[in-house]
Amino acid sequence: MNKHLRLVREFHDAFSVPQPESRASVRLSEMAIIMRQALLMEAGGELFRAIKSGDMVNILAGMINLSYSALGAIALQGADVLEQSISWQHDGFVISIMRLFSDKINKCTSGRPEHYSDVYCLCVYLSRGFINADFDKAFQMIHDSKMSSRGKSGALSSENAEDILKPNFFKTPDLSDCLYE
Repeated sequence: MNKHLRLVREFHDAFSVPQPESRASVRLSEMAIIMRQALLMEAGGELFRAIKSGDMVNILAGMINLSYSALGAIALQGADVLEQSISWQHDGFVISIMRLFSDKINKCTSGRPEHYSDVYCLCVYLSRGFINADFDKAFQMIHDSKMSSRGKSGALSSENAEDILKPNFFKTPDLSDCLYE
C-alpha cells in the first residue's frame, strides 16, 4: 500500500471516517462522489489562490491538501494508489498548471480510483519537479498536524463530519523546511 495512503487511512481510523478494509474494493455512491468532488474543488481552489500569490510554501501546502483529499477518496473505496506517469513540460505559463489540475480534478467525477490517483501523482510530481520540495516530508508534517489535533477536534459528529475532511479545517504547519534551496 502507498505510504501516503496508509497515513490517510490512519487519519480516517482516528477520526472515525468509515472506510472498508484495504483491497475490499467498494464503489463510491453518487453522493459520496459529489462530496469528494466538492472537497477536491475546495482544495484545488486553495491551490489556485496560492499559485496566484506565488508563495511556494502555500503552493506546497495546497498540493499536499489536494493530494490528501484525493487519497481520501481512494481510501473510501478500499483501493490502492495506481502509480501514474505524468507528462507535463513547463511552457512558461502558469495557467497551464491550472488547466492540468482542473482537468485531473474534473476527471474525478467518474469516482474511479485511477482518476483520484492521477490527482495525487500530479501533486507528487509537481511538488518535486516544479516547486522543488520534499513532498514526503511535507505530507508527513501535515498528517502529523492533523493527527495531533485529534484531542482538540475529537471524533466525528454530525456537526463536523464533513468539515473535518476539508483542507482548511486543521491549521497547516509551516512547510518552509520542505522547500529545497
